[in-house]
Amino acid sequence: MDLTTIKDPSFLKDLSTEELENLATSIRNFLIEELSVTGGHLGANLGVVELTLALHKIFDSPTDKFVWDVGHQSYIHKILTGRADQFSTLRQYKGLCGFPKRNESEHDVWETGHSSTSLSAAMGMVLARDMQGADYSVVPVIGDGALTGGMALEALNHIGHEKKNMTVILNDNEMSIASNVGALHNMLGRMRSARKYHWVKDEMEILLKRIPAVGGRLATAAERIKDSMKYFMVPGMFFEELGFTYYGPVDGHDFNDLSETIQYAKKTEGPVIVHVVTKKGKGYHPAESDQKDKWHGVGPYKIESGEKIKPTNAPPAWSEVVSETLQKKAREDNRIAAITPAMILGSKLEKFGEEFPDRLFDVGIAEQHATTLAAGMATQGMKPFLAIYSTFLQRAYDQLVHDVCRQNLNVTFGIDRAGLVGADGETHQGVFDIAFMRHLPNMTIMMPKDENEGQHMVHTALEYDDGPVAVRYPRGNGLGVHMDEELQEIPIGSWEVLKSGTDAAILTFGTTISMALEASNMLEKKGISVQVINARYIKPMDEAMLHDLMAQSMPLLTVEEAVLQGGFGSAVLEFAQDHQYYNQIVQRIGIPDRYIEHGSVGQLYEEVGLTKENIADKLEELLPEQQQRA
Repeated sequence: MDLTTIKDPSFLKDLSTEELENLATSIRNFLIEELSVTGGHLGANLGVVELTLALHKIFDSPTDKFVWDVGHQSYIHKILTGRADQFSTLRQYKGLCGFPKRNESEHDVWETGHSSTSLSAAMGMVLARDMQGADYSVVPVIGDGALTGGMALEALNHIGHEKKNMTVILNDNEMSIASNVGALHNMLGRMRSARKYHWVKDEMEILLKRIPAVGGRLATAAERIKDSMKYFMVPGMFFEELGFTYYGPVDGHDFNDLSETIQYAKKTEGPVIVHVVTKKGKGYHPAESDQKDKWHGVGPYKIESGEKIKPTNAPPAWSEVVSETLQKKAREDNRIAAITPAMILGSKLEKFGEEFPDRLFDVGIAEQHATTLAAGMATQGMKPFLAIYSTFLQRAYDQLVHDVCRQNLNVTFGIDRAGLVGADGETHQGVFDIAFMRHLPNMTIMMPKDENEGQHMVHTALEYDDGPVAVRYPRGNGLGVHMDEELQEIPIGSWEVLKSGTDAAILTFGTTISMALEASNMLEKKGISVQVINARYIKPMDEAMLHDLMAQSMPLLTVEEAVLQGGFGSAVLEFAQDHQYYNQIVQRIGIPDRYIEHGSVGQLYEEVGLTKENIADKLEELLPEQQQRA
């Protein structure tokens, strides 16, 4: 079947099991071929082919609402709703989004990119449905890893209390972005090996009906037997006690099993959980045999071998530099421990865990818990290092405010993927952390210009004993600079002049330093002398240097790969106001007040004006203004 001819999922209603199986094979082959070029979330999607087909066959989207948790497993949903012909543009600039997108299709009813949101969103839709007197199904699809998120557990509690009609699909593939951890994961493991719950329950009820009604005591005893047997035989009672009817476990690759169970659940009153067991990477051997989930999100690869297509002799990844420095420091100081919210692989902490298995704590998808856990460790004299992506730290904002900064605890945050991340798009761009951390008392924020300075910053942060420190670093690889053998402390709040100049100054840090230097060189050819300053400490700033610059009335241009509102440039403007430099010229370049969609980082730089040309143009605009004031 030509998948690009699919307009909507209605055609599935008439397909036989054999035809569905053939379609599943076609979809898998299509995904393997398309993603070998564009990259994307291959493993998760290969695992939910049959499940997505079964859901679209039984329910009627978009009247019935599918709410995909995280959303990276929605590729089959996109194919079935008429978007297969756009897959060559997947995750590319102005192309098909790698997550559900409401303006892409009426079938995408909820946008996501972070885990554990589906149940709360679905409950909101259910309450709206019932208040409006409507009649449609709401079907959240949540993975076993996402179920560990605190928000998901809060939603389970509320849904079970309200007793509204909802069919929850628990997609259990034993793995999220990394191997799942914790008591819930272990419970689901026991459930996988159990008999199907609804068959056990039905058989018990049939057996009890055969007992003659000989008085109240016997009836009561029979009910107790039924309850006891349910507890004894059915691990799904965890969900039953929360107020759900539990069906499963179901083979997620067997259409007959899926169809029968989902139909059964659809007819059941109240909230239902269908526990579906799937195999991540199903149908593609390299992904299916992956034990470390390196096929969760991939770049281009060779289909025959599964070999990833990567540049050769590339500099080390930023996360690798940070992790190796952390490991080096941990050899010297047994108070250092690493914490990660299900990102051991992404944060390159595997080697740290091998050397220090008792000092690495993967808490699962639980950023709030990870942050307060680190705070608790710090109260007892430990030096916790929380490795976390910028976009995921957003989820722990209250814990950052209340538990870490308010108590001025020595927690180091390794903020990975700071800045624009590219193909994952607006849900993953790490551009808000400066704005939501800078205003917090006691917080120190820094970002290195290269990986050598990066290792020194990690060392500095772990030696600092006067409050929390955030070390920001971007996605991808370093610059390939020489790495010092000995680690050195970088004085807190100190900036460095990278290039001297007398007409104006660029204040910037991290990834934008190179474009600032190039802009300065461009202007130098026009006779304009521009100083470039590595403002590596975003908080506290180098106030002595700022006083010196502003005393000269030198026009300043701040450049940051982060949002302008509340960002570094705002801090420089505040400094000018606070110290009454009323005639000081300060212009800012950064991320505008909107969400930035997916595309290569270079394309996104062009879109928002983070380029050497725009920096040079802005400076040329400033200088005549300064001369007029003089």
